[in-house]
Amino acid sequence: MDDTEAMDRAIALAAGVRTRTSPNPWVGCVLVTRDGEVFEGATAPPGGPHAEVTALAAAGPKTRGATVVTTLEPCAHHGRTPPCADALIDAGVARVVVAITDPDPHVAGQGIARLRQVGITTEVGVRAEAVTEQLAAYLTHRRTGRPYVVLKLAATLDGRTAAPDGSSQWITGPEARTDAHRLRAESDAVLVGAGTVRADDPSLTVRHVEVDHQPIRVVLGQVPADAQVQPALELEGDLGEVLDTLGAKGVLQVLVEGGATVAGAFHRAGLVDRYVVYLAPALTGGDDSRPLFAGPGAPTIADVWRGEIADVRRLGDDIRIDLVARPEGAS
Repeated sequence: MDDTEAMDRAIALAAGVRTRTSPNPWVGCVLVTRDGEVFEGATAPPGGPHAEVTALAAAGPKTRGATVVTTLEPCAHHGRTPPCADALIDAGVARVVVAITDPDPHVAGQGIARLRQVGITTEVGVRAEAVTEQLAAYLTHRRTGRPYVVLKLAATLDGRTAAPDGSSQWITGPEARTDAHRLRAESDAVLVGAGTVRADDPSLTVRHVEVDHQPIRVVLGQVPADAQVQPALELEGDLGEVLDTLGAKGVLQVLVEGGATVAGAFHRAGLVDRYVVYLAPALTGGDDSRPLFAGPGAPTIADVWRGEIADVRRLGDDIRIDLVARPEGAS
């Protein structure tokens, strides 16, 4: 197994624990012994061992001289658990391959430096782009103090989210709805406006997908005490300050589910990191149905926001399109 194959397996291991590790990063690790045996590990829920320690434990006495391939830089500080860098040193591994460094100020290259100081060959950058995308929420939080913002939208092919009378269940089919619940499961918080709560009385819980815990339910504004969304965190004011509050609570990813007024506000403020749009093979056929965004749009075509399609997939009869901002400097 070469480094790229091992890193691909580590990425898959990390994906398998995506909904369980927050606020810790979801990390995968593969250990290859001198004889070519392979042992694996992934981050446990908070308080449990990190991916590297799990892989070392699985290998037992076979760690000496091994190569360890991990998606994120091993930690070098005491948190809920002892430093992974020290565990790798004590295990006598010969080589460590890391996809990306950890921007957390408690790590920030110190884990790699610690390994190199004692003579362990340490390489960085294998499958870095894939891991950067996989850990986008964690990296955003550590670099900005704010959560990664995912805006979820569901619409007909002519861009409408509800009929003129407000009815919208169901625009998309069961496969797309299950996928949307997976998005909730991957998020630490789900956010809607008070108007959506008053109109639809949603529960905002994860269903159709197994989870260890439910995300925090966040409402912009105040809602009745007997609303299904309760208990909820009710916040008001500047959206940037709302994100600062959530980030301080350890929210790595927030899923914004609307409605159109909230979606438009986040979009116009430039606070969305990823748009996830579910398109159904349906047409409302007119201009009186409700649009994706409420509020003023771009005044001219030159002012239209243009992003980059990051992913397209079919879900039953529907299509999911992931849209992100274009990299700086891209035309």
